[in-house]
Amino acid sequence: MASFEIYGGKPLKGELIPQGAKNEALQVLCAPLLTPEKVTISNIPDIVDVNKLIELLQAMGVKVEKVEKGTFIFQAKDIDLKYLESEDFKKRASSLRGSIMIVGPLLARFGKGFIPKPGGDKIGRRRLDTHFEGFQMLGAKFNYDAGEHFYSIESKKLKGTYIHLDEASVTGTANVVMAAVMAEGKTTIYNAACEPYLQQLCKMLNSMGAKITGIGSNMLHIEGVKALKGCYHRILPDMIEIGSFIGLAAMTKSEITIKDVSYDNLGIIPNVFRRLGIKLERRGDDIFVPAQDHYEIDTFIDGSILTIADAPWPGFTPDLLSIVLVVATQAKGSVLIHQKMFESRLFFVDKLIDMGAQIILCDPHRATVIGLDRQNALRGIQMTSPDIRAGVSLLIAALSAEGKSVIHNIEQIDRGYEDIEMRLNNLGADIRRIK
Repeated sequence: MASFEIYGGKPLKGELIPQGAKNEALQVLCAPLLTPEKVTISNIPDIVDVNKLIELLQAMGVKVEKVEKGTFIFQAKDIDLKYLESEDFKKRASSLRGSIMIVGPLLARFGKGFIPKPGGDKIGRRRLDTHFEGFQMLGAKFNYDAGEHFYSIESKKLKGTYIHLDEASVTGTANVVMAAVMAEGKTTIYNAACEPYLQQLCKMLNSMGAKITGIGSNMLHIEGVKALKGCYHRILPDMIEIGSFIGLAAMTKSEITIKDVSYDNLGIIPNVFRRLGIKLERRGDDIFVPAQDHYEIDTFIDGSILTIADAPWPGFTPDLLSIVLVVATQAKGSVLIHQKMFESRLFFVDKLIDMGAQIILCDPHRATVIGLDRQNALRGIQMTSPDIRAGVSLLIAALSAEGKSVIHNIEQIDRGYEDIEMRLNNLGADIRRIK
C-alpha cells in the first residue's frame, strides 16, 4: 500500500494537459472485439483501470501493439472463448468494473458472453440489469449463477427491436449499442444515455461500418450490419480531470492554464464552477483560471441557497460533485450538494470536517457546505482514500491546507489519474509518494 505525503499551502502556476478520458477508454477499448481487423486508438490514459482492461483483452487473445505513449493497435482476430470460463478470467474480470463492457461485443460477434460480478468503486449499488435486459430484448438468453456470481448470455442470432431502457445508464447504453450494431434488422434505443463518451463510441462504431443515427440524443436508431472493419479513433480529454484542475486552481489560489480541453464537450461543467464564484476564461480550446484570493457562491434568483445536483447528461456529472464539495469549503457562502445517483459518495466528508471544514451531512445523498471564505485554512491530517473521485478531492484539500497531510490507499487515485503527483509537482506542489 502506498501513500501521499503532501505539504500544503503552496500556490501553483503553469499549464496542465488533461489525460485521455477514463470513462470513454473503458468503452472504446472493447469495440475492437467486434472485428478481426486492426483498430488504432490514441490518447489512451496510462492508469490502473485502463491497463487492467488492456491486459484482460490480451489474455482473451487480442493482439495489442504499442505504437507510442497513449497509442495502441488492437486486433481481435483470434479470441479464445474457452478462456472466458477459466478461473484466471474470473479473477481478472472481477477486479475491474469496466470488464462488463466486453459482453456486448462478444455477444454480437460470437453469440456468447461471460462475466463475473465486476469490481470497481465502493460507492453504493450499481446494478447491471439495464445491460442484460437490453441483451434479452435483442433475443439473447440470460443466466446468472448466484453461487459463482457469474453471468452468461447467449444467442445464435440477435434481432433488432425497440428497447426502452429502464434508466439512462452510460455503460448500459454502450453495451446494448455494441450488441445491436450486428443484430439482424433495426434497433431503436429510447432513454439512451447521450454523454460525450457515448457519442464518441457511436462515432467510432460508425467509422467501423456501423449505421447509427440520433447520436447525441436520447433516441438511437441502429441498422444492423453483417460485419465491421478496422478504424482509427482518438479519445477525448477527461472532463473529470479538467473539472478537478479548475477546483484545484481555486482552492490553492493558483494561476493554471488547462490545455486542449475540447471545450464544446464540457457541457455545463464550466458554468457550475462559475456559480461557485470561480473565474475562468476560455482561450481557444484552453481554460485559463487566474489566481483568486476569494470566490463567492451564487444564490438562486430568489436569494435561496444554491443547490448543485448530479443528473444524466446534459446535466452535471456525478463524478465532479466531490470536487465541488471540497471547493465550496473555502468559498464565501453556502451550497447544498445533492448526490442523487450514488448513495455512498459523500461519506468522505468526515475527513474534511476533521480538516476544519464546516459541512453538515444531511443523509447519504445530501451535504450542506458552509463556506469559510478562507478565514480558517484547512489543516493537514492523516486520511484514507475511499474511491477515485473522493481521493482526488482529498488531495486538493490537502494541497490547500496548512501543514502536512498523508493520504493512504492512493491506489484508488492511481486507478483514475495518470502520474498525478509528478504533473502537480511540476507546477510547484509538494507531493511525495511513500510506501
